[in-house]
Amino acid sequence: MDLEARLEKAVTIAREAGKRIQKAREQASFGRDYKHGNELVTDADIATDQYISDQLEQLFPGEPRLTEELSPGRESLTDEGPLWVVDPIDGTVNFAHGHVHVAVSIAWVEDGHIRIGVVHAPFMNETFTAIRGQGAWLNGTAIQCSDTRKLPEALVATGFPYDRDARTPLVRRLHAVLLNCRDIRRNGAAALDLCHVGCGRLDAYYESSSPWDFAAGRLVAAEAGARISNVYPCPDGIPLELYGENLVAAAPALHDPLRQLIERADNGRVEE
Repeated sequence: MDLEARLEKAVTIAREAGKRIQKAREQASFGRDYKHGNELVTDADIATDQYISDQLEQLFPGEPRLTEELSPGRESLTDEGPLWVVDPIDGTVNFAHGHVHVAVSIAWVEDGHIRIGVVHAPFMNETFTAIRGQGAWLNGTAIQCSDTRKLPEALVATGFPYDRDARTPLVRRLHAVLLNCRDIRRNGAAALDLCHVGCGRLDAYYESSSPWDFAAGRLVAAEAGARISNVYPCPDGIPLELYGENLVAAAPALHDPLRQLIERADNGRVEE
């Protein structure tokens, strides 16, 4: 199946999953629990993951999947063969609290490279899509990242881990960004933050997150012209495009200055 056909199937699955997510919230028909002691997960996350997995298995039998709830094993992160990377509900806390920044994220990876991506935001009626080498779209209209060239004019998004102890070192980064950029946003859905870099609603984004959080959004942002990298080198054995530690995505002219700003903050140098 060619990339266009794969994307069409993935979009259909994502939109149907979005309808199920909307229905679950409208009916308040989901339970809440915590994994790893502090990360919220709902019945809707698991049910949606199961629905997407069932559909992918039916359409693409035997192709491996990396999904947040049902198949989170990192051993599937290799440079060989196909891989579906799925977040059934990106922004679970937003979903549970009635916010709109919620998305279904589906990416297809081949030999360690992200080939297609769809990020569907059901409460915003928006679907971001991308095909490697062919561009990115929002509801079928081509998108492009912003042309902002100076950090003081940049609107920057980030996020924070559920582990409260891991947040303290990130305060230095936040301080540096607030001192040197226009303002900060924390929307709570990495996939949408990356897509919003792609369509120019944000000028840049930085965060550490899991492959299912960013894979589809990374392709959308890249195909829309954003520059993407990691502040520090990717370890051996992990495909670079699926490595989410210290990720930076930004309009081209902002990428290097923001990355350098983060490095300086990590070293305790927060100057304006």
